[in-house]
Amino acid sequence: MTCLLAASPLTQPFFQHAFLAGTAIAAACGLVGYFLVLRAQVFTGDALSHVAFTGAMAALAFGVDLRLGLFAATIGMAVLFGALGRRARPDDVVIGSVFSWILGLGAFFITLYTTSRSTSNGTAGISVLFGSVFGISAGSAVVAALVAAGVALLVVLIARPLLFATLDEAVAGARGVPVRLLGHGFLALVGISAAEATQAVGSLLLLGLLAAPAGAAVRLTDRPYPALALSAGLAVLEMWAGLFASYAVPKMPPSFAVMAVATAVHAATFLIRRPVRVPRTPPAVPTGP
Repeated sequence: MTCLLAASPLTQPFFQHAFLAGTAIAAACGLVGYFLVLRAQVFTGDALSHVAFTGAMAALAFGVDLRLGLFAATIGMAVLFGALGRRARPDDVVIGSVFSWILGLGAFFITLYTTSRSTSNGTAGISVLFGSVFGISAGSAVVAALVAAGVALLVVLIARPLLFATLDEAVAGARGVPVRLLGHGFLALVGISAAEATQAVGSLLLLGLLAAPAGAAVRLTDRPYPALALSAGLAVLEMWAGLFASYAVPKMPPSFAVMAVATAVHAATFLIRRPVRVPRTPPAVPTGP
């Protein structure tokens, strides 16, 4: 019994830190991701996955804390997309060119960092790209959990007006809902969530944590608030499953395990057939005597 208890992952400090931070980050990403999918702004999450790496590497290259560059880059880009609105949706050639340039800039910054500064943190680039949730310290785990909890609380508080603005922007604006301000605030929350998710699953995979649970929830129910809760719940369960699977199989990276579970859950929703709602036919109106 003692041996089993000692072997339990929840007794390991590094797993406790990952579990705390991962749970909060997943819940925040699930809530934010639902509105990201509902508002057809998944493109923003894709952009942030590129920007997160470059921002973090730029911070290291200039001797600044990695997290500062991570948050500044993701939040700044998210707000910029909100300000540009529809103009932020150019053709595919422009998107591909800009994103490739951003990643190239990240490669330049990591080269600058490794050649001009101490290489004691030479694996920082790999950690940013693929995440290092098992390497989160106790202090960083608490900060990540608090930030993610704050994001989740704000999303819950603005859920009703944000849903109204998402479903009918014109009517919401006419009813006094600050649609533009609400949109900018939501995108700022997306940026914060992206920065937090990068610490857990890496910049290359953060889009999956934002989109996969939300996509599954949207397929399982068309009721907004149950779907919002389901998206957060699925994200948390997928995070837990990934962490335990990675602990059981040490050669399996936790970011891969989390995304594998999320992808499997989303794929499984295509096998579930929701009942088709057939509208009731009104009774025929007699036309004759």
